[in-house]
Amino acid sequence: MASASSTVAGQKPAFDAPKITSGGTLACGDMMPRLYTEADVNILVTGAAGFLGRRLIQALLARGMLVDSAGQPRGISRITAFDVVPLAGIDDSRVHVVTGDMSDPVQLERLVDADTSGIFHLAAVVSGQAEQDFDLGMRINFDATRALLERVRVVGTGAKFVMTSSVAVFGGALPDTVEDTQVWAPQSSYGTQKAMADLLLADYSRRGFVDGRSLRMPTIVVRPGKPNRAASSFASGIIREPVNGLDTVCPVAPDTVLWLMSPARAIENLIHGHELAADRLSSGCVINMPGLSISVEGMVASLRRVVGDAAVKRIVFEREPAVERIVDSWPGNFSATYARSLGFSSDSDFDGVIRAFIAENAGVAA
Repeated sequence: MASASSTVAGQKPAFDAPKITSGGTLACGDMMPRLYTEADVNILVTGAAGFLGRRLIQALLARGMLVDSAGQPRGISRITAFDVVPLAGIDDSRVHVVTGDMSDPVQLERLVDADTSGIFHLAAVVSGQAEQDFDLGMRINFDATRALLERVRVVGTGAKFVMTSSVAVFGGALPDTVEDTQVWAPQSSYGTQKAMADLLLADYSRRGFVDGRSLRMPTIVVRPGKPNRAASSFASGIIREPVNGLDTVCPVAPDTVLWLMSPARAIENLIHGHELAADRLSSGCVINMPGLSISVEGMVASLRRVVGDAAVKRIVFEREPAVERIVDSWPGNFSATYARSLGFSSDSDFDGVIRAFIAENAGVAA
């Protein structure tokens, strides 16, 4: 009799999805080999050279499988990593790096074909940049998203389509805790572009053109590397720079409340969003993600506990009205009842988020 790890002609060895114990931890011994006769999946990741894109691709490669729209687990045979600049530093034969313009229809024809099983659409112009350059924000955040959705519709495969959205779709007079039924009222061009993309994805999903799910992500903290042009960039900067021995400026008031998620949790939720069966999305495919509600002064207090007073002294508060206007329009707390019922999760405390950043990036200059 053949061993459990042997293969039958024409079949490929793969693995069941890892099981989660009652305590929420991965039971590695439960990852059992199995045989798949179905074709492997080909995945497109847009915004692949960005911080989240890179981490997502690494996680997908390590996982090695995804569930398709029919609910069948399949091995990952190809990941097309697309961005305006090339993804670097990942050496794996399954990764195909492609550069180009998201708004180029010829490019989209090359990126999405009948073999494309799933799409993680992360490409975006960030909030501050979208506010400064309206045309660029519209072209990438809305027009390119529409063109990508339309390409999937034309191909006709109904591919899974996971898109990152934003809490910036909300604004105006908001309750202390935003419920899933809250009316959208964006107060920035970025938020408006994301809201339009959410509506479009929902309609394409309703029509059966795509198997879509839009995840409204909290601010992702702590991002490594240099600051970007997002209005929320300071949220990472007030942790990242002091940890690396650098001074930093916080442009908002200490009592500003933010809705946060760690990078590791974001990747877990993105993959979980892909794996959800469409028939579980009873309240729609646009989902407010769970997060951690904390004030800037609460973040600073965590930094003091984890790193010490010397790090905190490197933070200077110099308020910038343009940044505050955008950030203050965002909700600082959500019930995220629907997301939690679907199995999405949040970080338990900010001290742990800082410790995870230090463990992953100790000694890496900002």
